[in-house]
Amino acid sequence: MSTRTRTPSPPARPAGPVTEHGSNGEDAPLLVDELAGRARPRRAVRTLVAMPAYNEEAYIAKTIVGAGRHADAVLVVDDGSTDETVPIAEALGAIVIRHATNKGYGGALQTIFSTAREMGAEELVIIDSDGQHSPGDVPKLLAELRRGNDVVIGSRFVEGSAGEIPAYRKVGMKVLDTATTMAGNNLAITDSQSGFRAYGRRAIEAIHISGEGMSAGSEILVQVSDHRLRVAEVPIKVRYDIEGTSSENPVSHGVGVLMNIVKLISLRRPLVFFGIPGAFLTLLGIGLEIYTFSEYYRTGAFHYIVFTGGFSMLILGLLLATVGLILYSLVQIMQGPRSEEKKTSTVAAGSAVGQGAGKAEQETSH
Repeated sequence: MSTRTRTPSPPARPAGPVTEHGSNGEDAPLLVDELAGRARPRRAVRTLVAMPAYNEEAYIAKTIVGAGRHADAVLVVDDGSTDETVPIAEALGAIVIRHATNKGYGGALQTIFSTAREMGAEELVIIDSDGQHSPGDVPKLLAELRRGNDVVIGSRFVEGSAGEIPAYRKVGMKVLDTATTMAGNNLAITDSQSGFRAYGRRAIEAIHISGEGMSAGSEILVQVSDHRLRVAEVPIKVRYDIEGTSSENPVSHGVGVLMNIVKLISLRRPLVFFGIPGAFLTLLGIGLEIYTFSEYYRTGAFHYIVFTGGFSMLILGLLLATVGLILYSLVQIMQGPRSEEKKTSTVAAGSAVGQGAGKAEQETSH
């Protein structure tokens, strides 16, 4: 269950009315609307800057104030904070959505995207609230977005921006970048794990996150690739001298993200993930078995260890290849209805447009 609170926004940047989420996940009107007997229309917001927050009282004020200079509204998704994060955000006029329990980074992103769609936002910028990202870089992302791109990523690895990143982090990021590329139809991104991104209207409508962990950033890029959205990167600076920016060990955190990406690859490309290793092990096992029996007939010596190892590899390889084929078949079956739904919706939209045009012509002729 998540609830949304809002304090009055500064007069110069009204954020429009805010609804409160019920326990069923649907929007319910505020009590004042129910008493008035009508629902207030939501005012569309062009530029929305949003940030997940979990116990970020030390830096969130600076981030909100800086982001507010470049946005029509600032959204804070509080993910179960126990400090003064929420009161600070409310006092600064931000729209605040509170998660009753900690749902993780992916859960916060789910709320951000659904809220952006509800508000009719044309531009969505997501920034960290822990002080690592500079709100002063927001205009760079927006400028690239307004040049026709659907997604703009603030990258730490373009134009020499990676100088302050610790070496072990660079290695881990490159591993995750490679894994994300394998999962995302070869979408080449230099910083797949950057949390500083801007999304246009097409991307806001297209992206629907299912995971709640930190791998949500990679999941978004996979969906970006699937929908053939235009992507650009701009250089940003990230501070690593701030203490307490993460509650997890960076190594265990990176391994966890990698495992989630690997799981995503296994589901999206089962023939590659299971079939190729399965074929390799099968061929290797057959080769070892041929060697064992050829040596037996040639010298009379039977190599039990080689025979056992080759037989094990043969069985494992066949199992992996079978799993890959089964998963591939299931994926094709599941994607079939989705393709039909897309075709149906496209035809329906086209017919609706045609009917609208016909009505317009009739009205014009009259």
